[in-house]
Formats: sequence, C-alpha cells, structure tokens
Amino acid sequence: MPVPLAPYPTPQVPFTPPATGSESQLVCSGCRNLLLYPIGATSVCCAICSSVTAVPLPGTEMAQLVCGGCHTLLMYIRGAASVQCSCCHTINLALEGNQVAHVNCGNCKMLLMYPYGARSVKCAVCQFITSIGASTSDIEQKLIA
Repeated sequence: MPVPLAPYPTPQVPFTPPATGSESQLVCSGCRNLLLYPIGATSVCCAICSSVTAVPLPGTEMAQLVCGGCHTLLMYIRGAASVQCSCCHTINLALEGNQVAHVNCGNCKMLLMYPYGARSVKCAVCQFITSIGASTSDIEQKLIA
C-alpha cells in the first residue's frame, strides 16, 4: 500500500489583493509579465526572467504606444523622444498627440499618421508616398506642366 508524502494536503490560500497604497505594479522590461512591488522600491527583479526593471518616481506621468515592429503595447515615461521595444528591439519614435498629424494615403486612402514638419509619408499598406502640404490642384498643375 503506497504511503502519501504528506498526510493531509495543505489548503490553498485564496488570493487577497494588497491593501490600497501598500503595493503597486509595473510591466517587466524583460518578459513583459506584470510585477507587484512595495511602494517606495526603486527597482524590481523579475522572478521569471531575472531582469531588473526601474520603478518610475511617484507622480511620473506614463504614456503608451504600439510597437511598429511587433505590435506590442509599450509603456514609457511621457516626454521620451523614443522607446525601444524589449521584445523585438525596434526603436519607436514617441510623439505626443500635438506633434503628429494625419493624412489619407494618396493611393489606397488609408489614414496615415506622420510627425509635423514631414514633407511626405510612405503608406505601410500599399507603399505609396503621399506628399504633405501640397494641395490636389498643385499636384495636378505639376502633372500638366
């Protein structure tokens, strides 16, 4: 007759969320898992991938963008000029809402976003290059001339 290793199974303790204000959370910079850490910590070491992630200072305003390489949602400190994806290592341009403009692709009509000051934007869908700032009549006049 087999003998059990433990005479009685240990009861599972239900998860109780931390008391408000005692812990916070952030995304691991290595494996993208959610990390819990005590308030006041300056960095957190991930138990899964051992990456050390810096904790932003209290009151730091965060922003989000979607990586252009792998489409992972990235969080970064608002005001950063660029953000490197920890998954695919693509360096993404981090523009604020007031630094970008929109235009429809001149070929497939897809809505494109581009930084202010750009003279043209290339569509990622059809590869067409749309000129910025030139009206349709200006383009037609150049084609006729």
